[in-house]
Amino acid sequence: MNNTERTNEQNQTLLAIDELVKFAFDKQMIKVADLDYARNMLLSKFRFDEPYDANVPLLASVDQGEPADSPQPMIDTILDYAYSIGMLPENTDTYRDLMDAEIMGVLMARPSEVTADFFDTLDREGIESATDQFYQLSINSNYIRMDRIAKNVYWKQPSSYGDLEMTINLSKPEKTSAEIAQAKLLPPPSYPKCLLCRENVGYAGRINHPARQNLRVVPLMLSGEAWFLQYSPYVYYNEHCIVFHHDHVPMQLTKQTLRRLLDFVGEFPHYFLGSNADLPIVGGSILTHDHFQGGRHTFPIEKAAVEQTYRHETREDITLELVNWPMSVIRLRAFNDTLLLEAANDIYEAWKVYSDAEVDILASTPDADGNPVRHNTVTPIVRRRGEQYEMDLVLRNNRTNEQHPDGIFHPHREMHHIKRENIGLIEVMGLAILPGRLKDELDQIGSILTGNTALLDELRTTADHKLAHHLEWAEHMVTQYGTELEQEAATLTIQDEVGRKFAEILEHAGVYKKDETGRAAFQRFLESTGYQLNHK
Repeated sequence: MNNTERTNEQNQTLLAIDELVKFAFDKQMIKVADLDYARNMLLSKFRFDEPYDANVPLLASVDQGEPADSPQPMIDTILDYAYSIGMLPENTDTYRDLMDAEIMGVLMARPSEVTADFFDTLDREGIESATDQFYQLSINSNYIRMDRIAKNVYWKQPSSYGDLEMTINLSKPEKTSAEIAQAKLLPPPSYPKCLLCRENVGYAGRINHPARQNLRVVPLMLSGEAWFLQYSPYVYYNEHCIVFHHDHVPMQLTKQTLRRLLDFVGEFPHYFLGSNADLPIVGGSILTHDHFQGGRHTFPIEKAAVEQTYRHETREDITLELVNWPMSVIRLRAFNDTLLLEAANDIYEAWKVYSDAEVDILASTPDADGNPVRHNTVTPIVRRRGEQYEMDLVLRNNRTNEQHPDGIFHPHREMHHIKRENIGLIEVMGLAILPGRLKDELDQIGSILTGNTALLDELRTTADHKLAHHLEWAEHMVTQYGTELEQEAATLTIQDEVGRKFAEILEHAGVYKKDETGRAAFQRFLESTGYQLNHK
């Protein structure tokens, strides 16, 4: 088939293939020797026998014109064509993403080559250059979908604890109802066991598991054990990375956990690293595979002002501080990471068995068979300040009661219309990750404040309205702000209301409340571990 016999759609697809190969070369994902191979692989995939112009060598054209900023326009053209010839069962994000990863996987070096490049850059230019290069590869390969992340709603929320960071997450694609129904018919996945397993690298995916042909990971050694570093495809903040265990082993929080966190920031001093708590309700979304989250971002918790300083007679090299934060944070600082580890572990072990019924803290309660069920744990976060190590231990408790069946120290039910999910590591640090459903819901609630009183009437009279869970909140705002706001004012008002609710949600998650009773109880715990308030 020559150029004149092709349809316009075929020509556009062939041009997109050439441009995509040129993009990969420009971004140093492939080398000169890979150009013809990569193009031929894509031509074969999409049932073409020859390129757009077989008389022009690809190498001769790679330097022509400005390189694309993103692979997405070329990928979209190719995927549209794939759907038109029946290669995609449905033209949905789920099926497009499965093929997207396959396409980009063709244009990437093998995992061993990526690892070699990482450590070569580390040896020549240092760890920051190595992570810069690896992070950019994850973006260029479309593993991190920057086009979707750019759609996230973001604002800063002033509070008595400093500026909190607010996001509505729109970067994770939602499945259609048909895809959800189809996924339910599939057997539970046994390979890979979860989204964090190393076996995901290169995996083609399926309707209930994302494709990962464009995923690459870097091996690490933490406290003498094999771990891996990768970046999150949804980057909630700058260089959002995930450090995960070589094996599919459950989350646990021990002295070794704290040691690994310190080891990591010793090797990656420009990154923080933290762990979700290891218990339900206060833990992360994946408790079946041990992992941490880190990155290059200064969170609001790090900027929190110091409220009190404590001293310990036998730990003179340790600084212990309480900071102005809605959750209960013990900040430890030391130049010696081994001394810091011992101090942190002693506090953690003491907290695991500590009870104070006056403030609803019980270390354990009996299950139906009378066996004790532990409730106390911590969310640890480690960072470097120059040569000094700093560790935050955020005290957590996952107990429930009749009044708060979802968790005493969990977003209370009056907050569930905004957020009912666990408060994990990222939100502990002051970055709200609110569900994508809120974007449209908040826009509609905001329309009430600009005069859409008909919608308010619908909410009042329709019990099963999709916005019914916001009715009480909407009534409150109409009373306070009226229904004649300009659009921009309504948007800012809604954001401020949501931001103040997030601060309150964090207060719910704090085991020691920010009142006289809570402060006294917090001091009792610290005194039980040998620390005394420094009155100097």
